[in-house]
Amino acid sequence: MVNPGRVYVASSWRCIYHPAIIAALKSAGIDHYDFKNPSPGNHGFHWSQVMPSYNHETCDADEYINALRHHVSEEGFSNDFKAMQECDTCVLVLPCGRSAHLELGWFVGQGKQTAILLDGPTVTPELMYKMVDYIAPNLWDLLGWLGVED
Repeated sequence: MVNPGRVYVASSWRCIYHPAIIAALKSAGIDHYDFKNPSPGNHGFHWSQVMPSYNHETCDADEYINALRHHVSEEGFSNDFKAMQECDTCVLVLPCGRSAHLELGWFVGQGKQTAILLDGPTVTPELMYKMVDYIAPNLWDLLGWLGVED
């Protein structure tokens, strides 16, 4: 069990579990960062803000590289990375993509507390998940690891 100061929730825009995790942390009184709502009135970074033709799957490589340089991309990255630096714990909520895994890897490299919330009773095995401090099979186990009492 840990007593996190602030939790960074790494996941995906398409993760159907993300809103429930945020709600559970809020209900438990655990300070956290929600990339979908990083601050009042800010609803997070979307690729569609810098690439109008983005179809949520793929894009042209040159368009992507240029989009990374866009001031909106820079601001979105800055918000998320600043939050990463301020948080002492990272919870990776599956399923998620490359960005969330890179965020988790940064936390591991920094020696901060890390956990992965699996996405169901049937999972895709991943050997490198051994790097994290805790693998939670469900939300209740995760909340217990975070110090929430029944």
